[in-house]
Amino acid sequence: MTLLELLQLMKKHLKLVVALPVICALITAGISWIFLSNTYTATVSVYVLTSKADEQTTQAVTNSDLTAGQLMANDIAKLAKTSNVQKQTAQALGMQNLEGYTVSVESATTTRVIDISVTGKDPAQVAQVANTLASTLSDVAQDVMGVSSVNVVEYAETPDKPSGPKRLMYTGVAFLAGLFLAIAFIVIIDMIDTRVRKPEEAGEILGLPVIGRIPRVKG
Repeated sequence: MTLLELLQLMKKHLKLVVALPVICALITAGISWIFLSNTYTATVSVYVLTSKADEQTTQAVTNSDLTAGQLMANDIAKLAKTSNVQKQTAQALGMQNLEGYTVSVESATTTRVIDISVTGKDPAQVAQVANTLASTLSDVAQDVMGVSSVNVVEYAETPDKPSGPKRLMYTGVAFLAGLFLAIAFIVIIDMIDTRVRKPEEAGEILGLPVIGRIPRVKG
């Protein structure tokens, strides 16, 4: 099937091609706006001090020191997502666990700054959890890995806008999915329909040329 034939087929079933994507988009938008609650994300940034020498700005820092510090930062980033750190964070907040909160950690390969993001439904609570998690991480990192400290560069603030769900993206994806389903449906229907609808098709089937046409007379 050529692109021109597909466009003609879509034009023939234009109502379906338009209606199905719109219906899918409306259903998805309704579900996301009515049933999905807003989520908020708060981020705290911490800096890893690997040794006491890091605190002395007058001392020269070699490339090997930077590399070791970056590797240590990557290890601490993984430590932030362990059950031990999250359990101690929950206990410090008077909670049984951090169920209902999503913790994500980002650590670049060229810096010792770690970003810890906490996502939940309560904007004030996610900021508190993020800051407490950073404090707990500093204590555990000093005990387990022997680092000098994990200092907070920027404390998490209470978010004033929701970070999710991404309702517009969901709606757009649903619209494209509906369009794909509509096109797939009309193509399958066209392939299943074996009726002869054009003189050229009759000529191909019979192996005979078309020498004339009889016009349709209405009434």
